[in-house]
Amino acid sequence: MEYITDTLGQVLEKQVARHPDREFMVYPDRDLRFTYAEFGRRVSSLAKGLLAIGLTKGDHLGIWATNVPDWLTFLFAAAKIGVVTVTVNTAYRLHELEYLVKQSDIKALCLIDGFRDNDYVAVINELVPELKSCERGRLESARFPRLKSVIFIGPEKHRGMYNSQELLLLGAHTSDEELARASAGLTCHEVINMQYTSGTTGFPKGVMLTHHNILNNGFHIGERQKLTDADRLCLTVPLFHCFGLVLGVMAILTHGATHVILESFDPLLALASVQKERCTALYGVPTMFIAELNHPMFAIFNLSSLRTGIMAGSPCPMEIMKRVISDMRCRDITIAYGLTEGSPVTMQTSTDDPIEMRVSTVGQRLPGIEVRIVNPETNTEVAPGTQGEVVCRGYNVMKGYYGMAEATAQAIDADGWLHTGDLGTMDANGYFKITGRIKDTIIRGGENISPREIEEYLLRLEGLRDIQVAGIASSKYGEEVGAFVIRKAGATITEEDVRDFCRGQIANFKIPRYVFFVDAYPMTASGKIQKYKLRELGVKLLHDRGVEVV
Repeated sequence: MEYITDTLGQVLEKQVARHPDREFMVYPDRDLRFTYAEFGRRVSSLAKGLLAIGLTKGDHLGIWATNVPDWLTFLFAAAKIGVVTVTVNTAYRLHELEYLVKQSDIKALCLIDGFRDNDYVAVINELVPELKSCERGRLESARFPRLKSVIFIGPEKHRGMYNSQELLLLGAHTSDEELARASAGLTCHEVINMQYTSGTTGFPKGVMLTHHNILNNGFHIGERQKLTDADRLCLTVPLFHCFGLVLGVMAILTHGATHVILESFDPLLALASVQKERCTALYGVPTMFIAELNHPMFAIFNLSSLRTGIMAGSPCPMEIMKRVISDMRCRDITIAYGLTEGSPVTMQTSTDDPIEMRVSTVGQRLPGIEVRIVNPETNTEVAPGTQGEVVCRGYNVMKGYYGMAEATAQAIDADGWLHTGDLGTMDANGYFKITGRIKDTIIRGGENISPREIEEYLLRLEGLRDIQVAGIASSKYGEEVGAFVIRKAGATITEEDVRDFCRGQIANFKIPRYVFFVDAYPMTASGKIQKYKLRELGVKLLHDRGVEVV
């Protein structure tokens, strides 16, 4: 098969030349519109601004923001000069941001004022008190020696920070020749994006993805939906996730189509945006589609323009898929499966697939990717219909985890196969189903959560002797976080004490929804804690409280 061998910047330039007047990006709630040509000019100006403050090829630029209009401007501007964009989860709190900025060696951090009850400016000022006294661009932080600049995305001015308007002005005074020199020699196999993902081994790991990884994956994701340059995608998912960035932006970019972007998810705004902008595609995790379908004003909207889209991020209930097809008229909706380390999609249904396959499977492998189902113990391929671990190999496999060679070697074997940790089956026609997980990762509404990360954080709580975290089944989110706590002798800590200890320090979606106090944990004969039995115990204990979780 043929691959896209251009960089992000080159693909954007080609689409600007092909479709200068087509809308690239629309924000329907404020009627903000950028054509491909307008967006391309803004990207070049910002890229020159980044050069002016000292960013060069290989540096790391963090983006901590909701889907604000200049999120994508920073991404493409960084890509044009070979700077790696590090995406930061909008739900992160002080404890998590501190870890990420250190581990990823961020040189410049872009941020907005905050999200919901999380004041980003206050957090960064607490972590980097030197901001209030250092010259912009010459930050000397005791805690983050590699961090040199903080950039506020917007017109407001904050001490020690650049803002995006100032960078655009600096760009206007930087020559096009300097930008051309910075762009020259960039190749598609260089890392351009780092996304942090949680697993079973403690804190999140930075997945290094190249231009080649995400552009080719995005292209084939779009092909499965039969996207053309006439399509308009209502993008409701965060850009900091692969779902938004690759399934959304890269699929749209490679097809010369249009994004209709929501700054953050709101079911009413999503429905109104589809009607107002005549969107042909709609994305979301299952909980988003459920919220839209069950909104009391759902019936008043004209969704007849919808044709396709993607439901992904967590297991897709069959009945919800059927309602999306019938009630939302999204007749060609698809399901995608993957993981960040796989850029992310490895399998996806197609608009050509029979409805029964589109609602009951995650489709077939994408072109250019090999997928096998193997025995987790022997690593040998199993017969069709037999459950085993899903492994994949191809252009989509990440470069590795940043600064974690050992973890990379555990994820990608000597033959180049990426081990997903997910269990699945493949039928004789190459259709896959995901049936479970080997790893203990909790997936709550599309967010991957590391039990060990929460355990290690909560072990600091006074009065807590031991803790184990496991996923508890949820009809709304797929799973909720459950904490199984053994108190120290004489300790009186309560459920709220556990949750209060987390608030403001770790993301809200990681705070245990359920807290159970137990005397011991179920163990194997060799002394290993059986997480699956904890999950079963949690459901039983909730049942005893009169709470039904599924």
